Amino acid sequence: MNPRELLLESFRAAVAAADPARILPPHLPAPPRGRTLVVGGGKAAASMAAAVEAHWPADAPLSGLVVTRYQHGLPTHRIEVVEASHPLPDGHGEEAALRMLEMAGQLGPDDLLLALISGGGSSLLAAPVEGVSLKELRQVTKALLNAGAAIHDINTVRKHLTRLSGGRLAQAANGARTLALIISDVVGDDPTHIASGPCAPDPTSCADALERLLRFRITLPAGVRRHLEQTVPETDTPKPGAPCFANTENRVIASAQASLQAACVYFERHGIPAVVLSDNVSGDAQAVAKQHAALARTMKSRPMALISGGETTVTLRPQHGRGGRNTEFLLALALELKDTPAWAIACDTDGIDGSEDNAGASIGPDTLLHAHARGLDAAGFLAAHDSHGFFAALGDLVVSGPTRTNVNDYRALLLGLD
Repeated sequence: MNPRELLLESFRAAVAAADPARILPPHLPAPPRGRTLVVGGGKAAASMAAAVEAHWPADAPLSGLVVTRYQHGLPTHRIEVVEASHPLPDGHGEEAALRMLEMAGQLGPDDLLLALISGGGSSLLAAPVEGVSLKELRQVTKALLNAGAAIHDINTVRKHLTRLSGGRLAQAANGARTLALIISDVVGDDPTHIASGPCAPDPTSCADALERLLRFRITLPAGVRRHLEQTVPETDTPKPGAPCFANTENRVIASAQASLQAACVYFERHGIPAVVLSDNVSGDAQAVAKQHAALARTMKSRPMALISGGETTVTLRPQHGRGGRNTEFLLALALELKDTPAWAIACDTDGIDGSEDNAGASIGPDTLLHAHARGLDAAGFLAAHDSHGFFAALGDLVVSGPTRTNVNDYRALLLGLD
């Protein structure tokens, strides 16, 4: 098996380790005395709903609604699946979120609210608070993404501008037992940051959200400014210790670490020692590439796989090309490695790098030579943030299609191979 095939198969092993059909069933509770309502959102929402249906007793009441990204749906029978827009919210997601809040409000103490939460849920469940329009919410979200804001900062803002985030779903459950099963796509695996924490206490305030927007120099739409400046604590998101969390559990059932370890096992089965550098790499994609390249240059010549996860960011210029953070990382890595013999892959485990149709890409020692032969200026493509165009021209994009799970980015660097 050649190095590129090894890298691609290692990515598939990482994704398989986070497959809801495998990881979710052991966490399902016994049916309650009353009924069970399933709600949720994220890129894994449909596959999580399908896993619940496959293992829920046929004679136990079960109904619900989940929302996932367009083209990420699956056929279900008892739980409705709606598709909506990501990363910018749209009316389908807004309508689904409002319906979920209404359903949750009809529950009683004998019922169970089963929330299926995964990455992407923040935008897929984005029903704006009163006084803020969907257009304004989209405007702020897009500006934060283009500014290279970290997901923790983006979600701090979204928790205070949407009706279901920041613990408001648990608050709406009307005293019913609430269990949130969570697939984490954020560094640190804190439920309050995953899909903006629909069932988790929110330690932040509107003032914190306003500070984030001002820090990134975001122009504030009138409705957003008015809401963040005028909301009083009593009507803000529920905080730690609020009564609505007394009967609520947030349980992370999958995260990056398990997927990275699965990739390690895959490499070691093929005789290549592997080490996980970190599951929480963050920061600018080009800066992270420089760090990985510097480490690669210090390694001895024996075969080794260096694996990392997390979520990098890209700060875009007003005029820019196409690409996601993983292809940006790889293009910068290829330029930094230069003559260092190495192969690498970087992909988003959800199968979508940014907003493109690829999961990521791969590089080898000959990537820059092939680019030069085709008249491609790698440095120019990087400066223009057009990493998708670069790898598409070389035929080195990794296209997996939607994986229907999401434990953030996967990177692997192979050294010491012939």
